[in-house]
Amino acid sequence: MIGFEPTAEQRELRQLAHEFAERELRPIAAEWDAREEYPPDLLAKAARAGLTSYAIPAEHGGGGADAVTSALIAEELSWGCAGLASTLQATMFPVRPLLRFGTEAHRGRYLPLLAREEGALAAIAFTEPHAGSDVAAMRAQARREGDAYVLDGEKVYITNGGIADLTVVFAKLDGEITAFLAEKDDVTPGRVERKLGLRASHTGSVLLRDARLPADRLLGNEGQGLEVAFDFFQASRPQVAASAVGVARAAFEYATDYARGREAFGRPILSRQGVSFKLADMAMLVEAARLLVWRAAAAVDAGDDAGLLGSYAKAFAADAAMQITTDAVQVLGGAGIMRDHPVEKWMRDAKVFQIVEGTSEIQRQIVSTYLKNDTGGLLGRG
Repeated sequence: MIGFEPTAEQRELRQLAHEFAERELRPIAAEWDAREEYPPDLLAKAARAGLTSYAIPAEHGGGGADAVTSALIAEELSWGCAGLASTLQATMFPVRPLLRFGTEAHRGRYLPLLAREEGALAAIAFTEPHAGSDVAAMRAQARREGDAYVLDGEKVYITNGGIADLTVVFAKLDGEITAFLAEKDDVTPGRVERKLGLRASHTGSVLLRDARLPADRLLGNEGQGLEVAFDFFQASRPQVAASAVGVARAAFEYATDYARGREAFGRPILSRQGVSFKLADMAMLVEAARLLVWRAAAAVDAGDDAGLLGSYAKAFAADAAMQITTDAVQVLGGAGIMRDHPVEKWMRDAKVFQIVEGTSEIQRQIVSTYLKNDTGGLLGRG
């Protein structure tokens, strides 16, 4: 039996996230997008509502939400504002690596930090000037010196980069990628980026200049960094896809309401087939993308290999969001390209989802790799 209805608890958490998005994110989204800054008081508000710690186990002060529940929350927060939401959601980036590869001491130190009521910022740092989705091509270096590891390099385009209380950093140790835990004082903030979309989130460089980390900051084993990274992506891509669904849904809802009220040639434009069919396609894409997200997240919760499903969800949801937001601008016509309406912002935000956490092309490359290796017909059977 396959079920598609969230549990009562999931519905309650989704409603909590929706109300927070409606009350705290939507009213300020345009202002902080234009300022390209993050409001200083929002992190604490979200933390007090449990919206920066919901994926942290209850024994460490969090909500203990599973991947499907986290996806429901991610959709609602990004429905409010994907830029503001991305800073909040990045706080949970280190949670899975800590749970899967960290020591008891790591979890005891850092999970309560991320769950604290005043809020905390976190980041995960893969990308470098010369290496993005090709994680193995990174150039950051680590060396062992006595009871410490010393890191040198630069990470770019990092959400919360340079300002995070905790950053999972990847560097090559004796030629093998290895993961480390860096605290705020261990890194030097670099350039702050100005972006097309998700403008209210902080995206910056992380500079590692003889960054000396105690030996117990090793995450996993030496040379295990690729395993840490790929495991992270399996869980993170459904969540990013859920955020894309939130943006797509916001644009679809707005365009539909506009089409009901806007008249042309004596009739609401929703009654015109050219508009109504476009909205029908948008509705189908939102629903299909959401179901792919749920399926991928359910695979994460089941402990299955979620790499293929995560790439399905990430590519489809990001591309759908781009199509839907572009069509929403088109439905509004001249009004759609004006900042008086939010659809132009959502279109800019949607474009980012086709890039981050592996571009849509990289997701197709991953699917192709599964196709090459699928000798038992698993892809066809689902």
